[in-house]
Amino acid sequence: MTQTELRTEQEINKGKTYIKNTITLILSKKTDMAEQEITKAGEIFKNANSPEYTSICLSLLALINYLNKPSEYKYSLSMLFDAGELARYSKNNTAELFKELALAEISYANNDTELALCHYNNAKNYGIITTDEYEVISYVISRIKQITKEKDYTFPPTSDPLVSLVKIGRSITAQTDIDVLLRVIAEETKIALDADRCTVFLLDKEKDELWSKVALGMDSQEIRFPAGKGLAGYTVRTGETINIQDAYNDNRFNPDVDKETGYKTKTILCMPIKNNNQEIIGAFQVLNKLNGVFTKNDEDLLVAIGGSASIALENAQLFEQQKELYKEQKLLFESFINTLASSIDARDKITAGHSTRVKLYAMLIVDALGLDNKTKEIIEKAATLHDIGKIGIRDSVLQKEGKLTADEYKHIQEHVKITHNILENICLNEDFKQISEIACSHHEKYDGTGYYRHLKGEEIPYGGRILAVSDVFDAITSKRHYRDKMPIADVIDILLKGAGSHFDKQLVDVFLTIPSNKIVKVFLTENHNKLKVKDDKTLGKYNLMDIYTISVKENPSDDEKNIISLFNYYYAGKQE
Repeated sequence: MTQTELRTEQEINKGKTYIKNTITLILSKKTDMAEQEITKAGEIFKNANSPEYTSICLSLLALINYLNKPSEYKYSLSMLFDAGELARYSKNNTAELFKELALAEISYANNDTELALCHYNNAKNYGIITTDEYEVISYVISRIKQITKEKDYTFPPTSDPLVSLVKIGRSITAQTDIDVLLRVIAEETKIALDADRCTVFLLDKEKDELWSKVALGMDSQEIRFPAGKGLAGYTVRTGETINIQDAYNDNRFNPDVDKETGYKTKTILCMPIKNNNQEIIGAFQVLNKLNGVFTKNDEDLLVAIGGSASIALENAQLFEQQKELYKEQKLLFESFINTLASSIDARDKITAGHSTRVKLYAMLIVDALGLDNKTKEIIEKAATLHDIGKIGIRDSVLQKEGKLTADEYKHIQEHVKITHNILENICLNEDFKQISEIACSHHEKYDGTGYYRHLKGEEIPYGGRILAVSDVFDAITSKRHYRDKMPIADVIDILLKGAGSHFDKQLVDVFLTIPSNKIVKVFLTENHNKLKVKDDKTLGKYNLMDIYTISVKENPSDDEKNIISLFNYYYAGKQE
């Protein structure tokens, strides 16, 4: 972990502590102190550019604002609207949970218990599909019990199936993760039918099996069995609904599972799930009505739930298929890119591995900068392809042993333009256009004297500036036809002298803060050697700038001499 990443993590942990303090203070009705805590948390997460935590802070701040100033009800709702937008943008369930909790608390304080109950239930639902990091779900459940006891009805109100359907529909509409969706549908159905357990099975037509990852009250490992087995299998095969009022007096019931688990099944409602084409895609299995037996009204409600559930399940399955297709396309694309890059290695054995090492150095810089994953992926692809244009350079020039003539040097410079032309011809989307722009700009210089477009400063794509540092570093730390590796002090000296003219100074500075053990590991990819565990730990204490500083010292200590000796041992390509 880099120092930047460590500092960021430490700040986020500090912010989380402020959030926990805020919750405690709100429950203790110390809202003024709570406001101070959540304000400090908000500043941290704003600076960290963290939309999910900023959403949580806004939700809690909105609640505090209402508790302090009930007359500013609309302002609090406005803040919660912003919190909701951030939660949706970040796709973070914990942020959604806090938004619903704040709405519930405000509604309850405003004596709107029906609306409060709805929001508390939504908060509980998000608690099902996320880690209860702030330990608020038990509070939410206690609130639900408190309100239902005050109003003298069970939750959700079984007398109003429409309310249950609306709540279930709202809970599952946005879900695309099939495992989470199965869990949410099962939980919501269990609550709606006032049952002890519910499992939602899906039909795997290819394997002719029923499967689920939900068995409430049991472990949530995947369950699979032949599609014709058991009551769920019977339901799927026949399309019939089974409503058993006394399981042990019905010969269709298999008591073996109860014997294995110690569970006591009394009542069972089993029903097929059908899609819009009336094809059976799975089954509900609901166990043990808490009060009495499953009724015709329960059956009707389960049919209605099945309508919403089938759409959500089919959409989630389609989403899973699209994800798998995307993975396959991505693997194919990456294979294509690697094949292009290896074509250069095949033409010039002595520079084989250059593109891979440039990519690895570039990734070290990207990680040190803390860039997002999408940017990292784009720069990674650009690094892999940055020299593809050398495919258009004559062998007599590309493989020449010795110094190039002026004409030959001019010819080899054409490879960046050829790179651009090749990659532009296979542009697939906007991201690939960025890859093309970055790849062909790795020989541009910060002062505008580079090639081939003579871009200057920030005109050069950021990724291109990263590749410039990575490319030169690898070039002068690798053996070539006409020279051996350059001493590491001279290498770093070139980077330092080129900072601000050849290179973006900020990126040179960042590169020189990278721990030397990470750099050594890239060196060793050239000969597939490994870094000893002890040496890895030792070199990890020194960054490249430290190595340079010690290297140019007139009178280094014995320990410092040992560090340089150790670094050079691996730089020379030694192995264990």
